[in-house]
Amino acid sequence: MFRSARGPMVWLVPLAVIILAAVLIGVVIVNQGPSEDSANAHSQSESGSGGESESGTEEVDLSFVEHRVEGDSHALGEVDAPVTLVMFSDYQCPYCASWNEETMPAMMDYVDKGDLRIEMRDLAVFGEESERAARAAYAAGLQGKYWKFHNTLFEGGEHPPKSELDDDSLVSTAKDLGLDPTKFKGDMNSVEAHEEFDATAQEGYSLGVASTPTFVIGGKPLVGAQPTKAFVGAVDEALAEAEG
Repeated sequence: MFRSARGPMVWLVPLAVIILAAVLIGVVIVNQGPSEDSANAHSQSESGSGGESESGTEEVDLSFVEHRVEGDSHALGEVDAPVTLVMFSDYQCPYCASWNEETMPAMMDYVDKGDLRIEMRDLAVFGEESERAARAAYAAGLQGKYWKFHNTLFEGGEHPPKSELDDDSLVSTAKDLGLDPTKFKGDMNSVEAHEEFDATAQEGYSLGVASTPTFVIGGKPLVGAQPTKAFVGAVDEALAEAEG
């Protein structure tokens, strides 16, 4: 059972609502084991953001997944930005790495204008190495360098191999980035880091997220590392709706 540092909150929303959202975007997310082959098979989708079904069913609003917590080390942009992009990611996911390299810069243009907030959720679809990397990123965040650490792991649009996600390699990466390696290692393996990871995992699994990358943009789901123009379009649409 996953422990949640955030308490019951919004995760009591019926899973049927989330399944409906998946149906609306034509994506069926199947829970599978954490092997790399199965995770790769479900780490990218060609579907777009949600809309009305052929029967005219009203689309589901998933904006409750936005935390909008001041000082969140895993977030970029103003806490009251009109649109929030929530990304469920994995440090061994090739499509997450390519999205970080190819699409993140375009999203940062919106962040810099004050129009968009990005909130990252680090999962472990690919196994224990991904969890260790997620806890390492959390530890980096405690020293104010979550995003620098995150971008280093995805440098060049490539994800690190398992051999570079052991404790020693992650500590070495942290040291190269100017972090206190002793504090970093302690924080990475702390009870707090495990609880934070478990809370994020519970959040993702409660939503039916079993593949990466998965996004919620302005309350609407978008699954897979699609072309940058798909994300630009989704953000523009969300901005237009926010402006009324």
